[in-house]
Amino acid sequence: MKDLFKRMDDAKEEKEFALAFSYLEVYNEQIRDLLANVGPLAVREDSSKGVVVQGLTLHQPKSAEHILEALDSGNRNRTQHPTDMNASSSRSHAVFQIYLRQQDKTASLNPNVCIAKMSLIDLAGSERASATNAKGARLREGANINRSLLALGNVINALADPKVSLCFAIFS
Repeated sequence: MKDLFKRMDDAKEEKEFALAFSYLEVYNEQIRDLLANVGPLAVREDSSKGVVVQGLTLHQPKSAEHILEALDSGNRNRTQHPTDMNASSSRSHAVFQIYLRQQDKTASLNPNVCIAKMSLIDLAGSERASATNAKGARLREGANINRSLLALGNVINALADPKVSLCFAIFS
């Protein structure tokens, strides 16, 4: 984050930047905003924006430290339950996203705009039910975690397909 802010500062004479971040968790197939401590939130498809999490808060940082403090604060809000395998087991998937918009300062009919999104993802641990001695709600929770990890594996395999092309924008 410090490097990102340094790069933006180094280019501030030629470029304008807009930076925002969000932090959410997926727990038992529900989405919560870890920075506003609200939920459950709904996933919607917007014709102009694509897939969005309705009600997710966006925060505009003033410094790298502000982002790191928000990450720490959100981590304290994550769902955790002890298991026989891990006393402070994170039971949710967490997604911290940073959005960056860069635009040339020079006036032009076609301004050079670059948009990037960085996603930092922490997945809930996958544990065998027999090793955790989970019962009832913890057993269902573990099954949901494993089912979501399987779905994620299918998404990753689809993205690795050479027929799928992806374009990533990073600012220079």
